[in-house]
Amino acid sequence: MVHQQRSQGRLSQTGDTEDIVTLLAPRLAHFAGVARTEHVTRAAQEMRVPQSTLSRAMARLEEDLGVDLFARRGRTVSLTPAGRAFLASVERALAEIGRAADEVRADADPATGKVAFGFLHTMGAETVPGLIHAFRADHPRVRFSLVQDYGEAMLKRLRAGELDLCLTSPVPDAPDLVARRLDEQKLRLVVPADHRLAARRRIRLAEAADETFVTLEPGYGLRRITDDLCREAGFKPRVAFEGEEAETLRGLVAAGLGVALLPPPAVPRPGVVELTVTAPRAVREIGVAWLEGHPDTPPVTAFKKFLLAKRGKLLPT
Repeated sequence: MVHQQRSQGRLSQTGDTEDIVTLLAPRLAHFAGVARTEHVTRAAQEMRVPQSTLSRAMARLEEDLGVDLFARRGRTVSLTPAGRAFLASVERALAEIGRAADEVRADADPATGKVAFGFLHTMGAETVPGLIHAFRADHPRVRFSLVQDYGEAMLKRLRAGELDLCLTSPVPDAPDLVARRLDEQKLRLVVPADHRLAARRRIRLAEAADETFVTLEPGYGLRRITDDLCREAGFKPRVAFEGEEAETLRGLVAAGLGVALLPPPAVPRPGVVELTVTAPRAVREIGVAWLEGHPDTPPVTAFKKFLLAKRGKLLPT
C-alpha cells in the first residue's frame, strides 16, 4: 500500500483555522483544475496560468498539507485516494463560493437587486406597504428584505450590516449614522369609550396626570417620547402595563386598563376615543437612517432617493 503521509506538513504546526484558510484558499481552484484534467499542461492552458506556476502551486499545496494528492507520470497526474477525498470537499467549497458571488451580484443588480429595509411596527399596516408599492411602480423587480422592529433594535441591525436603511423614531443622532427627518406624526391620548374624558375632543396632557397609562416597553422610541411629554406636562406616568405593539395597547385601553399616547390607527378601533393633545406639542418625528460611509448598491441608492423625496409627505395627514 502506498504511504501517502509526508513527514510533516506546515498545516500540522498550526491549529488556527484562519491561518489554514489563508494558506490553502489561493490554491484550491488550481488544484481542482489539475484534478479535473489530470494533466498539468492542459490545466495551465485552461486556467491561463504558466505551467511552472501551477506545478509549484501543487507542490506547495502538498507540502502544506503533508499529504501526496497526485501520483505523477510526467505531465500526466492522477489523484491519490487522499487527493480524491480532498477534491470532493474542495469542489463543494468552490461551488459555495460561486453561489455566494452570484448572490451578491444579484443583490446589487440595479433592476433586480435587493434592499434590506427596517421599519417600526406602527409603520407596517399602511405606510411601508404604500411606500413599497409606489417605489415598485418604477422599479418593479427590485426585491425587499423587510424587518419590523422597534427603533433601538433596528439601529443595532443597521450597525451590524443587516439593514441598508430603516424608518425609525426618534430620528437618531449618532456619529456613525446618517439620519434625515422625513415627517412628523401627531400623537393622541387614547381613552376608553366610557372614560370621564371621552366626551372631550381636545385635552392638555396635564389633565391626565392622575390616570393609569399603558405604554410600550423601555427602549422603544414611543416610550421615550411618552415619558418626555409627561415630564414636560409636569408628571411621571403611572404605568399599569408595558407592551411591544401599539395596537395591543389600544386594545387594553378599550378594555379599561388605562390610557395611552399613541399615533393614529390604520383603522379606527371601537371602544376607544382619541383626543387631540393641545399641550405640550405631542408629535413624534419619523426619519430614515443608514450607516455612515457604507457603500450603497444601485437599488439601495434608488430607494434612499425615493424616501428622501417623501419629506413632508410620508404619512397621511
